[in-house]
Amino acid sequence: MAQKIVVLLFVIYRLITTVGLTVKSAELLQLGEDRGTQFSLDPSDIARASIDFGGLSQIEPMAVMQPSSTSDVVSVISSAYNSAQGFPVSARGHGHSINGQAAAPGGVVIDMSHSPAANGASKSVPVYSSTLGGHYVDVWGGELWIDVLNWTLEHGGLAPRSWTDYLYLSVGGTLSNAGISGQAFHHGPQISNVYELDVVTGKGELVTCSEKENQELFYGVLGGLGQFGIITRARIALERAPKRVRWIRVLYSDFTDFTRDQERLISLHGSERFDYVEGFVITDESLINNWRSSFFSPRNPIKFSSLGVHGKVLYCLEVTKNYNDATAGTVDQEVEALLKELKFIPGTIFTTDLPYIDFLDRVHKAELKLRAKGLWEVPHPWLNLFVPASKIEDFDRGVFNNILDNSTSGPVLIYPMNKHKWDERSSVVTPNEDVFYLVAFLRSAVPDSTEPSQTLEYLMQQNERILEFCAGSGIEVKQYLPHYETQGEWARHFGPKWDRFVKLKSVFDPKSILAVGQRIFEPIGAHSSLMPLRESS
Repeated sequence: MAQKIVVLLFVIYRLITTVGLTVKSAELLQLGEDRGTQFSLDPSDIARASIDFGGLSQIEPMAVMQPSSTSDVVSVISSAYNSAQGFPVSARGHGHSINGQAAAPGGVVIDMSHSPAANGASKSVPVYSSTLGGHYVDVWGGELWIDVLNWTLEHGGLAPRSWTDYLYLSVGGTLSNAGISGQAFHHGPQISNVYELDVVTGKGELVTCSEKENQELFYGVLGGLGQFGIITRARIALERAPKRVRWIRVLYSDFTDFTRDQERLISLHGSERFDYVEGFVITDESLINNWRSSFFSPRNPIKFSSLGVHGKVLYCLEVTKNYNDATAGTVDQEVEALLKELKFIPGTIFTTDLPYIDFLDRVHKAELKLRAKGLWEVPHPWLNLFVPASKIEDFDRGVFNNILDNSTSGPVLIYPMNKHKWDERSSVVTPNEDVFYLVAFLRSAVPDSTEPSQTLEYLMQQNERILEFCAGSGIEVKQYLPHYETQGEWARHFGPKWDRFVKLKSVFDPKSILAVGQRIFEPIGAHSSLMPLRESS
């Protein structure tokens, strides 16, 4: 016990001396002693919480806390809120932010990856609700989506309806942004597939919210970038999981044909449609063969010239058809009928067949290969944009066929979504058109590369050129996983939703202690008003 008291006193000392905050020692001592809260000052824990997947910043907290229950999250935030000035508190799932969004400079990072189930708490099994007309499961906010998938498959052969491409992300993390993948055109983003949340607000209050209960907080938190509370429980919509997936990729040289086909596919309904629609841009032959290796051996490389195309850019359409034993006999005909209507390059159909869980977890296999080469934990200057469908051809001419070069050092995704599948009551902002595209530049800066186009500086400058081109061309993009430096930029990002966003902040996190790494609001005292980070540019 004496050692624990010394550790907690050191936390208090560092908070007071480093950030000048008045923290009542008795509160934090009670937090540690009475509730068994585990703070860590271990340098390795601090270092791990100081960086994220982006690798672009290093922001140290004073301490890291691993909650054993929701009450631990309540206790930490209550202590921060009730102190004289407050100190930053941030939830960190598995560290996949890009620009330090989960940082808590001079404060406490709550490591949500530490599940209460690790301390013996029971996990909820899927439940059928006649009121909701389907199954759901309650999960911890820091749970990985891959673990949710494995759990629901084991208990009833069920799976969440909507996904991200990468499953090693936390539930609370993706719901705080949107959560998108190739299923979003049909099911909507993950925030459109959650029934209920438990949220600990910036006042330290645990609130259960849903479409009918505490609605303002519910929709504010969904896509709210962690500004109004920390999600500790989410009730996720489930469906019966298919057994297998027919996975098809085809190539295009004509961008108009490519986008017209994508938009047609996402307009289809019922069984006469694909279950997943994505795409990506290929600007050099090395990428086309890395892409193809998921399907066949790369020992027979594809050459641009062999395809009879003369441009420097190709476009890949990626689709899937799910099936079970009962539908296995018709899947070939259904796929053939759908492909027959598309205008891809003849002879470029590449197909594979695999279990449903293997398809959903496909990116993890690529991760393991990159880790083996030392190319996973490198800087990731990603840029994710929502582009209006009416401007996507302008974007292609200016970016894919001009700004990008033939050494992109990572995939460039492009696929459309239906706006009516997004609930406008959420905090997420999307282009004001019926169809918009995600364009995701998922590049990696290669350490010690002799190729200038693979350096961090070059890729960051290229991102700026892309944004400047959009602004100068009247392409009103919205950033997904947004990052801005001034409150004026944030206000422009949220547009008509900005006033409501500020109001929700004043109600649910009036001291602005949560998610300060997003750099939307300046941390303030208990009796001040919300302040901008600095003057708008």
